[in-house]
Amino acid sequence: MHIHILGICGTFMAGIAAIAKAAGHRVTGSDRNVYPPMSTQLESLGIRIVQGYEAAQLEPRPDVVVVGNVMSRGVPVIEALLDSGIPYASGPEWLSRTVLADRWVLAVSGTHGKTTTSSMLAWILEYAGLSPGFLIGGVPGNFDTSARLGEEPFFVIEADEYDTAFFDKRAKFVHYRPRTLVLGNLEFDHADIYPDLASIQRQFHLLVRMVPPSGRIIANAADANLDATLALGCWTPREGYSRSGGAQWSARPLGNGDWAHFEVLERGEAFATVEWPLYGAHNVDNALAAIAAARHAGVPVPVAAAALREFKGIKRRMELRGEIAGIRVFDDFAHHPTAIATTIDGLRRRAGSARIVAVLEPRSNTMKMGVHRETLAASLSGADEVWLYTPEDLGWDAAAAMAPLGARVHCSASVDALAAQLVAGSRAGDQLLIMSNGGFGGLHDKVLAGLAAQAKGAA
Repeated sequence: MHIHILGICGTFMAGIAAIAKAAGHRVTGSDRNVYPPMSTQLESLGIRIVQGYEAAQLEPRPDVVVVGNVMSRGVPVIEALLDSGIPYASGPEWLSRTVLADRWVLAVSGTHGKTTTSSMLAWILEYAGLSPGFLIGGVPGNFDTSARLGEEPFFVIEADEYDTAFFDKRAKFVHYRPRTLVLGNLEFDHADIYPDLASIQRQFHLLVRMVPPSGRIIANAADANLDATLALGCWTPREGYSRSGGAQWSARPLGNGDWAHFEVLERGEAFATVEWPLYGAHNVDNALAAIAAARHAGVPVPVAAAALREFKGIKRRMELRGEIAGIRVFDDFAHHPTAIATTIDGLRRRAGSARIVAVLEPRSNTMKMGVHRETLAASLSGADEVWLYTPEDLGWDAAAAMAPLGARVHCSASVDALAAQLVAGSRAGDQLLIMSNGGFGGLHDKVLAGLAAQAKGAA
């Protein structure tokens, strides 16, 4: 069967492409503004990509078209598709119908930490010899791809609350019908889709309604918004987790308190220890959720803990892109104030008194709309110096929003100028934390190239 995917280079749709290819289908696709890691993943799979969304790409006629949620009415290929009579489906619908229907689905949902927790869970099941299928919104370090078909019965999926397609405005995750569900946290986000927190909670409530009584819900016990959502109705046994205690699953820090070494406790009893390359309290929450979900699938806690000791993280989640002249450049996906704050806190616990330079591209639709402008400065306050990229289309006054940070904050409307300023102002020992949910105009590579040239000139 020939499957053509519109919007193929998004993390989710690239995963759909990989799974369809593994299932034996001929796969093609189209997109705009392509950048790694998904573009390189698709290239390695031998999947042909058409640039743009012109109608001609529907010839020769595919058997089915899978439509990404980046697509909208008025786009030439969409108008041609609707006129053609070619069968079409959203990515979540296609996945649910052709892959997940016969699987034990372990879904990981929440505003933050989905990619990390999903990657941990998939790796734990892999380490335990279960060869799960998975679809994750990033590339886990323990695997060479963001998605695979795997073996039955287990399938791990990052369960996103963003809408499904132009013809299906429900959250993606309502298609997955999980047997094991992780509810990581819940905050207001995706302001381009949802008018308020209550509307997001209703979508999460629909997801909760689909978990069978023989299933399990693993919920963050420290999140009041999740408590309120579950109070709307829950018909499935649930287990709570909170690293600070008071829940079924908790953790106790060991070592210097950066959470790179900790004990895993169930009802206050230590069952295993984890010592790993990750750090930060938020990653311990993610680990507890993954351990509890894996236990529901039959993996003993000590085995899960042993797997996490070999966990290699995820690309673009505190990924060290390079170190030159004692200056370390990190790439992180953080784009919500809570994620920004926890990322900086995690780096601070590891870096100690070293200077942290936080660089943020407010790229998400919610950020561009200015929804988080009142809390953004506070989320960046743990950094010693802050740079904010302020393109012309930013819809709010960045200087006013960042004023509480005083002289620590700087704004730049040019990626090239920003790179030059970062290179000129950096010194040995600095931790450059570059945060964006996109490619940031190649800023990481520009900075590393500039630092290398500067170091060569000084030698």
